[in-house]
Amino acid sequence: MKTLYNSIIACLMLVSLSCAQQKGRGEAPNDEIPLDSMLFTLGVGQGELQYKKIDEASGLVASRSNPHALWTHNDSGGKNRLFLIGDKGEHLAVYKLEGIKARDWEDITLGPGPKKGVNYLYVGDIGDNKARYEEKMIYRFPEPDVSKVSGGVKKKIENSAIETIRFQFPDGNRDVEAMMIDPATKDIFFVTKREENVRMYVLRYPQSTTELNKLEFIGTLPMHKIVAGDISPTGNEVLIKDYGNIYYWQKEENEAIEEVLKTPPVRLPYEDEPQGESIAWKLDGAGYYTLSEKRFEIEPVLYFYKRK
Repeated sequence: MKTLYNSIIACLMLVSLSCAQQKGRGEAPNDEIPLDSMLFTLGVGQGELQYKKIDEASGLVASRSNPHALWTHNDSGGKNRLFLIGDKGEHLAVYKLEGIKARDWEDITLGPGPKKGVNYLYVGDIGDNKARYEEKMIYRFPEPDVSKVSGGVKKKIENSAIETIRFQFPDGNRDVEAMMIDPATKDIFFVTKREENVRMYVLRYPQSTTELNKLEFIGTLPMHKIVAGDISPTGNEVLIKDYGNIYYWQKEENEAIEEVLKTPPVRLPYEDEPQGESIAWKLDGAGYYTLSEKRFEIEPVLYFYKRK
């Protein structure tokens, strides 16, 4: 009976996705952007998430100290904690951010910061469905060594290790779910969600942790409902996704990220997910992962798209 129920739910999900695509709300393939199926394979499920409390995954990034681990978190309504998962969906650890609130964590990224040679996690409390918050926050701290972490252990990130980067949009409150860091410049990029042509902003390095930062508007994209993004660890490739598409850019050697994002992307094959809001490059660049929230009673599955 349970198998039949799950099959019915899965069918309903596919019908729902199909209807959403026919409405042209940004979840459907954008026929004006060419599909390139020669770069990466279609996503292959690596396994369901073992830790069932990860039910609204809204950010994903590959660990730098463990090539088989990724960081993720829940979004609005979640607690102030990060989850470390394995590349087959295993439950490795829970890290609580001491003294930090989780209003609406929507993305996470990992890259350089103020100390040379240190990899920092950046947690974006940036969601704002009704565009009512004047300030957004990023929590930055050194990535802990997770090279040998396993077994679902519970750990803490001490508040003294966490820096808060407060920022404001230059042109009114915005809802944003895609946050990326350029490993070459340490600049942080944002792509909004709800505009008919989403807007792009950058927060230049060094970001102040004592004063309110103001973002710089850098352009628009002819897309809608952007929910995730990631710049490759080498800084040469960019992925941005909405609910039904993955967009890909590759930059030239001396090209800036804001310039490459103004050039036409290609679309990559995408394995439909119930509500996919996360994307992350594999540490070695051999492909990328996607992860969905739990929806229609379908458990989240970690997908991997291998470079051809």
